[in-house]
Parts: sequence; structure tokens; C-alpha cells
Amino acid sequence: MIVAIVLVLYGLLAALALPKVLKRASWADRAPRLGIAMWQAAGASVVASALLAAFAVAVPASVVGHGLADLFEACAALLGDEAALNSTSTRASLAVAVLIVARVGYMGAAVLLRARRERRRHAEALSLLGRHDGDLDALVVDYDERLVYCLPGRKGHAVITTGALRSLAPEQVAAVLAHEQAHLRGRHHLVLAAAEALARAFPRVPLFEQGRVEVARLVELLADDVAARRHQRIHIATALVGLATGSVPAFALGAGGETALTRVRRMLHPQAPLGRRERITGRLAVTVLLAGPATLAAAPGVAAFLAHHCHSLLSL
Repeated sequence: MIVAIVLVLYGLLAALALPKVLKRASWADRAPRLGIAMWQAAGASVVASALLAAFAVAVPASVVGHGLADLFEACAALLGDEAALNSTSTRASLAVAVLIVARVGYMGAAVLLRARRERRRHAEALSLLGRHDGDLDALVVDYDERLVYCLPGRKGHAVITTGALRSLAPEQVAAVLAHEQAHLRGRHHLVLAAAEALARAFPRVPLFEQGRVEVARLVELLADDVAARRHQRIHIATALVGLATGSVPAFALGAGGETALTRVRRMLHPQAPLGRRERITGRLAVTVLLAGPATLAAAPGVAAFLAHHCHSLLSL
């Protein structure tokens, strides 16, 4: 029971305090991929702590400590024992675990299916209005507004309007399309869908609400960085200025948008990348976030397992 309480307290603390800590971490702009991993690990850590707390209440550490075979036997006995199943704590903990898994699974499926349905309708419209340009490797749509975005999915492709083609220089077009290709190759729509699913599954939880915003911002920085490997930063920056006022569909990923002007400053005044020690520290922090709840939940079972087997060896 102590482990369950500690896990619940950790989950509450992480959900409330981690957003403030991660939001102040200026290093994320210098390493957006690591920043995304940090937000994802924090969210997974909170959900895992809730599930493992329920498991810790339902399955005593002594049961885990007697080995996997005994654990399976104990689970079978538990399922066949009405008295055990009728235990208030066991029933409540199992119900909480089922609700958490069901809620996350339902919201994840809902977000993905809705986005897929909207993308399919948009793709059907684009097939009538647009034409594929082999040189640009993009779909060109005759439209005066300056828009460049990508439509992710199994047959994802970049989209650019004639308004954007008229207003941007060829090198700027190439740079901004490289940004969109980075979104497609990195499957950033799945990263955004995961953040959206957690925010919808647990509304008003600061970690998930802020995580959705920060992940959306960081995937744009990451795509900028990928494009900057092959194109000059000045071309990316000037293209972003030209596309800043564009409004792309909600289910697509666009080069412009609300973050465009701050990204322009980042392109024109790049900061030094993280050093080796900083990257290692960041990766260790991600590992701790992911493994911490599981390690804490497993500790009593491991201790019981060692005590049981050490006692068995000493008695031989």
C-alpha cells in the first residue's frame, strides 16, 4: 500500500510540477527532438504511475516475490476467489486501471480516426483541384493565399499553393518543402496525436495541456532543423516570413502559423547545439522518467523475491 501511495503522490506531483520545470528548460529549443522525448516520457510516466499504483494495490508484493509461476497461480486463484475479488481495494484498483487504459485507448483511437477521416476528405478535394509537380515533389493547388503544408498519412504529400509559388523565390520554396518532407518522414502527426489524446483523455491536467502545446511547437523546430541541414537558414527564415499569415487545415502540418516569427529569429540567430554531456544528461532524465515508476513498483516484489529465495537457499 505504501508503494501505491508513493506512486499516486509522484503522479500528482509530476502532473503539476513538471510542466513548469520543462517549460523553463531553454535547452529544448536547442535540441527539439530531445525536448519532445522529454515531454512524451513525462506524460507516459504519469500514466504509468497511476496504472502501477492500481496494480500495487491489487497484487501484494509477497505474491510477486514468489516467482512468476506462483504469480500466475495466484492470479488464477484470485480470479476464482469471489472473496478476493469482492475486496473493496482490489475491485477499486482494478476498476481504476481498466478506466485509465480504456480512456487513453478510446481517446487515442478517436483522435487518429477523426484526423484520418478529415485528411481523406481533404485529399479527395485536392485530387480534383491540384496537380502533382514532379520537380517540386508536391501537389500544387491554384489558390491565391500563400500556403505550404503537408497532408500526413500512408500516402502523405506536401501541398503548395500558386500564391506561395508566386511570392517565394525558388530556393525558399525548396527550403520550405524540405520542412514539410521532414514532417512526413518523421511521422510527426503521430507524435501530435499522442499528445492530443492525453490532453483529451485527462482534460485540465497541466502536464498534458502544456505538453500538447509544447510538442506542437517543438515538432516545427525539429522540421526547421532538418530542413536547415540541406538549405540555408536565411532561405527558411524568409519563407517563414512570407507564410506567417497563412492558415492551414487543423489536421495538417504547415510551415507558417503562429510560431513562424519566433522560428524566424531562431533561424537567423541559431544557438549552439547541446554538448555531449548535456545530451547524455537529457537522455538519462528521459530514462528515469520512463523507468522510475516501474522500478518503484517492482522494488517490493524484488525484495520479497530475494528474501524468499535467500531463505530457501539458507534452509538447504
